[in-house]
Amino acid sequence: AAGVVMVSTVRGCAVRTLSAGAVAFSRLTVRWPSAYRPLSPPLLASRRSVTTHLEDTVKTLRRTTAAALGAAALVVGISACGGPPTPPAAGAAAGGGGTASSSTVDPNAPEVNAAGDIPDNQVFVPYTAPDGTYQVSVPEGWARSVDGAAVVFTDKFNSVRIETTPRASAPDVASATADEVPTVAAATPGYQPGQVSAVTRKGGPAVLVTYTATSPPDQVTGKSVTSAVERYEFWRSGQELVVTLSGPQGADNVDPWKIVSDSVAWL
Repeated sequence: AAGVVMVSTVRGCAVRTLSAGAVAFSRLTVRWPSAYRPLSPPLLASRRSVTTHLEDTVKTLRRTTAAALGAAALVVGISACGGPPTPPAAGAAAGGGGTASSSTVDPNAPEVNAAGDIPDNQVFVPYTAPDGTYQVSVPEGWARSVDGAAVVFTDKFNSVRIETTPRASAPDVASATADEVPTVAAATPGYQPGQVSAVTRKGGPAVLVTYTATSPPDQVTGKSVTSAVERYEFWRSGQELVVTLSGPQGADNVDPWKIVSDSVAWL
């Protein structure tokens, strides 16, 4: 690109004005204003001296401009890359001296269950009533005890309670709501009502009563929790079979409880 230098005088001094956009020059053209008057000898002796002086000035400006553009390009490049590189975190030693964390899951690690959850690999075994009237599958290895006419299987805060009582007719939602729910509520610490519904299991139709209650204290720690309770009422030939399943509220025991309730069979 050709650079054009305009020369003018202000109060007896030579003033040099570069044309806009002049960055790199392959040649220099000097134009003299029509009203130009030769500069006084103390400043510049001749037009040739003026031209030489201007050429030197342009070279200086060219070098200065190139340096400024280079610095600007560096700043833009750093900004585009998101700034200077982030220094390593404190304590990270060169050559892998820091401690690396791993999120790899060991497929052979033992199953970890939330509090109250019955393990997926729990084995169930049949329990047959002493009089041979019914059979129910219960979790293997749970502690067995007797509470009046009921047999109870427990593990921590989970329990399966089985009992029979004479009843003239089969229960339904209305009779359970009117007769049995008030009795259960009066005998159960921390009772909070749930729902009463008719359900069907493999052993036949049943009435399901759900509620929450305060569990019996743990024999070791003395601690109690809020239990979610499912009470199934089956009936045949004047006899009611009640299977009550309870575990900590929030525990995922849907599948184990279905195994137990589906296993009820009259013999």
